[in-house]
Amino acid sequence: MTVETAQTVTDRLGRPLRDLRLSVIDTCNFRCPYCMPESEYPEHHDFLPASERLSFDDMIRLVQAFESLGVRKLRITGGEPLLRKHLPELIGRLRRETAIEDLALTTNGLLLKRFAQPLKAAGLDRITLSLDSLDPAIFQRMTGGRGSLEQVLEGLDAAVAAGFDAIKINVMVQRGVNDAGVLQMVEHFRHTPHVLRFIEYMDVGTENHWQAAQVVPARELLDRIAARWPLQAVEEHYRGEVAKRYQFEDGAGEIGFITSISAPFCGDCTRARISTDGRLFTCLFAQQGKDLRPWLRQTDAAALRQAIAQLWQQRGDRYSELRERLPERLPGKKIEMYQIGG
Repeated sequence: MTVETAQTVTDRLGRPLRDLRLSVIDTCNFRCPYCMPESEYPEHHDFLPASERLSFDDMIRLVQAFESLGVRKLRITGGEPLLRKHLPELIGRLRRETAIEDLALTTNGLLLKRFAQPLKAAGLDRITLSLDSLDPAIFQRMTGGRGSLEQVLEGLDAAVAAGFDAIKINVMVQRGVNDAGVLQMVEHFRHTPHVLRFIEYMDVGTENHWQAAQVVPARELLDRIAARWPLQAVEEHYRGEVAKRYQFEDGAGEIGFITSISAPFCGDCTRARISTDGRLFTCLFAQQGKDLRPWLRQTDAAALRQAIAQLWQQRGDRYSELRERLPERLPGKKIEMYQIGG
């Protein structure tokens, strides 16, 4: 499928379909309290059995359908995607069998040392690393006592050695937990090609018991950082870019802020998400998704494409813009982050 033959599809607010997040597994080797708290997901929690996960063939068919509707960027997510067996094989097939222009992956980095080179060889373009603290004690707290900061940093080094440049490093900032270490993170990654992105603590899902008081607004972080290292705003690369970007005036690199709470960006959201079991979610904060497996079981690619197009055309999601007008507790549960990635 080429750009010229792709069908343009927009939702009820005129937003095109351009980005796809594909969750390849719902399990994780961390228990971050803001995503998968240990109290709700203990060691032997029943995640999806392998038989209920989308197969690689299913994923290829889905991506081909989405790209026929305008998707050019694909991000592989989880859970922790490096736990999915034979993941480099999937990356290789996506590179060979689709026309995706930007193929990326988000990982917590614990297994990255082992997989960085095979992923690069398979054709992965970019890596985003989730890393919330450089303080070993806070790192342990924010990962639920799982993993090793040293292993994650070794994974980052391995990714650089494998040829991944300018790695994005996502930092979820939670007041009273890791916000005091923000300047340490900036100082560590200044003068490197990597790009720190500070994320406001979001009310994704229901199991993390989110409270607004735990949010550190991006403006507060920006002022704190700029007081130490002056910054200047950078123009966005494209419509729908999530992060507000700034560069250091001394040329030491770039940082970004993701402001879903203090300055929502729903109006430019072009992202769809597929869960590990094949449900389409048109919003990170959605309560329900549409199961695409009935169309995947058919051989008619046009039917799958039409089903996706109709679902996107019905989309009117703008949860973050409406958050303050909504009741504190909506009926039902929102989808959890680990089921559809970030």
